[in-house]
Amino acid sequence: MKFRFIILFILSFLGTVTSAEKVKQSILRLKNNQSTIEFLNPSKVWGVDILLSNGGFGIGGFFAQPLNSDYTFTASMTFNEAKDEGEVEYYDYWGQIIIPGKINRFLVVPIYAGMQKRLFSEDIVDNFRPYINFSVGPTMIFTTNYNKEFFSSLGEGRSHWTFGGYIGIGANFGKITSSLSGVNLRYYFIPFRSGIPSMKSEDNVISKLKEFGGFFITLNFGKGY
Repeated sequence: MKFRFIILFILSFLGTVTSAEKVKQSILRLKNNQSTIEFLNPSKVWGVDILLSNGGFGIGGFFAQPLNSDYTFTASMTFNEAKDEGEVEYYDYWGQIIIPGKINRFLVVPIYAGMQKRLFSEDIVDNFRPYINFSVGPTMIFTTNYNKEFFSSLGEGRSHWTFGGYIGIGANFGKITSSLSGVNLRYYFIPFRSGIPSMKSEDNVISKLKEFGGFFITLNFGKGY
């Protein structure tokens, strides 16, 4: 149900952005069958990422530096929660969420650098820019004791480091030299080979979480300078 709501939200977002961009389409046109991005000074873009997945929400920041009309260097740092597939949520009398058997909370912090390749740059106007992308880098997995209050457990939290990355496909909207918004569908690969304790069964068997990635829908909002 949560994921269906996310998909509907994204479709609504795309419809709104596309309508707004059609008004601006007459400003940026193709010249001599080439992309107008070649006639604009490449700009640095700083922005915010909002991540949506079955595991919950996340937020982060990104930096993008166009290298030429087709390739862009990117760097990002995001914060999102990871959950075990075996988690079952219940609500107590006061409306608080209880997950029986849960051992640790997981905060995943990817610190990645990568490349973005624009698609169909000679055939599509510049205020709609589809692309494919990838990023790799270190990932911190911060764990806290689920059986303790969230803020008091932070002081006893532990950091675990691994290497990860993602591949994705998406599109940016808006002029490259001004505000930017877009959507990126990503699949993260964040393995942790030895695993981190996640759940305890009724028989006191402890299961470990070994993969902290998955499918994410990412909304991007940025400003070019």
